[in-house]
Amino acid sequence: MASDDSKSAEHQHIEGLVQKRLPTSPIYAFLLSDVKIKSASKGHVIARLPLEKNHMNSAGSLHGAVSAAIVDWMGGMSISSHDLRDKSGVSVDIHVTYQSGAKLGEEIEIEGIAERVGGSLAFTKINIYKVEEGQRGKVVATGTHTKFVKGSEPKPAS
Repeated sequence: MASDDSKSAEHQHIEGLVQKRLPTSPIYAFLLSDVKIKSASKGHVIARLPLEKNHMNSAGSLHGAVSAAIVDWMGGMSISSHDLRDKSGVSVDIHVTYQSGAKLGEEIEIEGIAERVGGSLAFTKINIYKVEEGQRGKVVATGTHTKFVKGSEPKPAS
């Protein structure tokens, strides 16, 4: 992994949010404690997560509710990477499309894209891929997440 000096400001900011805020959310702490931020730039975040038993449904595949929680979390992270805000607002709409499965012991790659961050609303797109031979592979799920962001924007420097 790159040293902190070679990481973008967005990458450092998102890693800081994961360290500081993930443990304060019981559901995210339960599901995402092993998430690793791979890269971040303005409005774009990529993370990886090894799948464990608590991510699985009764059929032994990634649970749909876990995918929805990942879309929720990554939507906020992509908004935060847009302008280095600490808070990313509240959910207005989340939509998830399930396309294939991922099993216990596999790893997924999560890509978050802030397509538009406005004064009141932000629109994000999230892609969840299976990692195959160390590379991004088959799409597991895609999602969109709209958030009300008014009041969450960073304060201007004084």
